[in-house]
Amino acid sequence: MNTYQHTQRGTLIIVWMLVMSIGFAILGFTVAPQLFIAVPILLVSGWLFRSLTIELDECELRWRFGPGIIRKRVSLSDVNSARSVRTHFIEGWGIHLSRFGWLYNVSGRDAVEVTLKTGKRFALGTDEPEILLAAIHCKR
Repeated sequence: MNTYQHTQRGTLIIVWMLVMSIGFAILGFTVAPQLFIAVPILLVSGWLFRSLTIELDECELRWRFGPGIIRKRVSLSDVNSARSVRTHFIEGWGIHLSRFGWLYNVSGRDAVEVTLKTGKRFALGTDEPEILLAAIHCKR
């Protein structure tokens, strides 16, 4: 059984969360101790969104962030179409609504937009959009 699996690292997210954690820790020491609450939130966020893994087998398209606590899947029989797209910088990273529906992204601006037969859309950020797109088209 042919499968596709690729993990994209969110290096900038990891670095940014660490820098912000250090900043809030310093502010907690010097200005207001209640700012310490941000440190574990930022560290956990960095851990959860440190990478995005996309997998494709004969039946399903699956994706998960970091350790896999946040994960989604769709049946390939529900996929109507897929195309390569570019996100805007302001669309950012993480999980949120975008002009492509839900956007799942940890780095860069390249993504693959998937449209389901129901009309629902979502986009998966990837640093190899053409390979992912070809794998989706091959499996359908």
